[in-house]
Amino acid sequence: MGAEVVIEGLTKSFGKQAIWRDVTLTLPPGEVSVMLGPSGTGKSVFLKSMIGLLKPDRGKCVINGVDIVKCSEHKLYEIRKLFGVLFQDGALFGSMNLYDNVAFPLREHTKKSETEIRKIVLEKLEMTGLSGTEKKLPGEISGGMRKRAGLARALVLDPEIILCDEPDSGLDPVRTAYISQLLVDLNSQIDATILIVTHNINVARTVPDNIGMLYRKELVMFGPREVLLTSDEPAVEQFLNGSRLGPIGMSEEKDSAQMAREQAHVDAGHHDGSTEDMRGIVPQLQPTPGLPERKAVRRRKDRVMQILHTLPPAAQEAILQSLTPEDRLRYGVQPGHYVGAHRGQLPTEAVAQVPRSGWRDPQPRVDDPTRRRPGHQQGRS
Repeated sequence: MGAEVVIEGLTKSFGKQAIWRDVTLTLPPGEVSVMLGPSGTGKSVFLKSMIGLLKPDRGKCVINGVDIVKCSEHKLYEIRKLFGVLFQDGALFGSMNLYDNVAFPLREHTKKSETEIRKIVLEKLEMTGLSGTEKKLPGEISGGMRKRAGLARALVLDPEIILCDEPDSGLDPVRTAYISQLLVDLNSQIDATILIVTHNINVARTVPDNIGMLYRKELVMFGPREVLLTSDEPAVEQFLNGSRLGPIGMSEEKDSAQMAREQAHVDAGHHDGSTEDMRGIVPQLQPTPGLPERKAVRRRKDRVMQILHTLPPAAQEAILQSLTPEDRLRYGVQPGHYVGAHRGQLPTEAVAQVPRSGWRDPQPRVDDPTRRRPGHQQGRS
């Protein structure tokens, strides 16, 4: 199972320019998470801070008991071996063929023989659908293939944590669908913890177990996918719907006068840019038939049912509606235990009793994932 990543109060700035502050979240082990946010909100900076390429101003990022913000260079070097990173553009060496690109981390960080390296490289190329392309140069293949080659390279050290920085950027919708399926299939096969940074709403709705969003230098929320996908937070709703109407502008935020002008335009019949209401829960992608089931699914259900009573009513209802009859029996949920008229927490008798599972948050950090900061909804779980 992939490693748990515990981030507490992480803050980063460049000179006087604050990028984000007091980011606190936990990436549950073996689950797939997505981080959303408008362009320029520091999502890529967040990934680089997680692996120690950039040093945060303060806060913690704890992996396997090691705080990479304060640890020694030797410790950081060892922790980095747990990561596999897919960069935005693939970051392949243009003068190397795909085989040598994928083999590079093994030659740099291990003492494996070339025979062992060849076996691993061909296995990862096959896993990412690139068998037979090992002699091609990056300039001779499509953008989607370069993304997959970058992912193959990220996998050669058998990482416990995979970071994907906009794996869909520059890809058409069909290739994006293939990349999404590939990430789900990888999770089913290696049970790694995966964090995806993306602007693609379809990816965010169908791939992850958890979703977060950065906006106005804050983590607006982070938690089970149902929380963000049913949220009425204005910035979240605007971002999901791709609408001009809302607090997000061409710059990161807009003033009240501009918001009023845009609302007047819409009231007068001018289209706001959105196509349909994208809020709501759609089915998650499942592993390709023939692959093992994702082990994270059961762990996530156990975890989410433990915190169910702390989630917003709309998220509670979406989660309860998704339960199978077997799930209802397992968690002691009776028919009719929906949020409905209830406001806030479920009644005591409706709170699911969850059996012991393999995942436990060793030190719960926030009791109420709907706690609000001024102007924001903050959800951490």
